[in-house]
Amino acid sequence: MVDFTVAVPTYNGAKRLPRLLEKLRSQTGTDHFSWAIIVVDNNSTDNTKNVVQRIQTSWTTKLCSLSPVLHYVFEPNQGAAFARIKAVESADSKWVSFLDDDVMPANDWVAQAYTFGQKYPHVGAYGGQIHGTFDVAPPANFSRIQSFLAIRERGPTPHRYDPDNLVLPPSAAWVVSKQAWQDNVPLYPKLGGRSHGSMVQGDDYEPLLHMHRTNWEIWYNPHMHVFHHIPESRLERSYLTALSRGCGLCICQLRMINTQVWKKPIIFTKLLLSNLRRVVLHWLKYRRLIQTDLVAACEMEFFVGSFVSPFFYLKTLLVSRK
Repeated sequence: MVDFTVAVPTYNGAKRLPRLLEKLRSQTGTDHFSWAIIVVDNNSTDNTKNVVQRIQTSWTTKLCSLSPVLHYVFEPNQGAAFARIKAVESADSKWVSFLDDDVMPANDWVAQAYTFGQKYPHVGAYGGQIHGTFDVAPPANFSRIQSFLAIRERGPTPHRYDPDNLVLPPSAAWVVSKQAWQDNVPLYPKLGGRSHGSMVQGDDYEPLLHMHRTNWEIWYNPHMHVFHHIPESRLERSYLTALSRGCGLCICQLRMINTQVWKKPIIFTKLLLSNLRRVVLHWLKYRRLIQTDLVAACEMEFFVGSFVSPFFYLKTLLVSRK
């Protein structure tokens, strides 16, 4: 058994993984605890497996004798949610952290993550600061929509997140308690993650909400810093607007996770009316800019997705009953 695990879910990450794994191998401040890395290959079609195996071989040399143990596992069910389930199942530690393969951790990220877990053992999950690194300059007022790209900068003070209002850390860089996960998170998620052309989000919030239901706390650790690479393609209008709508489509599904059965029709109606109001107000304010202002367009897509989310929720219920 090790003290801490870093899981890296990846799909066709052969080109991205070497840099991230080297960054992990050179982490500082980890001498006083044992840790391991698990790469979860989420049904890749490139040579991800071969790349990981070559790195495993190189780490067994004398030059890398102090490297953490590197494991490779395969998850055939495509979708980040399934990769995370596989990672937790495969991990042999109390704490399991996750890093996306396009995220670069600070040199002390692992040490800071482990230290926080020792200080707050009652916590079910926690995330840190996620900063964006851009190939091209983002549009003006990008901070209004940066959360859609998993960027989080919530200041220097540790604090609890607010799951009841869907204020939660993204899985691009967070840590979960294996016990909290195994005791609460279903083996078959409702939101599987982006796959097969779907941009519906919420797959990282779903397990945290299940933990929250049994009073596990979700926290913010400002000392964990990572840098999320945002290529030019992710700032293109077609990608960002689809992503924004996907962030909205999951809202009702997430709201219903911890809602009592008798309250669900009330939540359903409130979401319809409140988001219809947001759509109308946003259109009135930005109707002349939506075609030219990317941020305003993304906000509109999010509001529209949130308005449609109750119907998306009903659709998933009908599909699940077939």
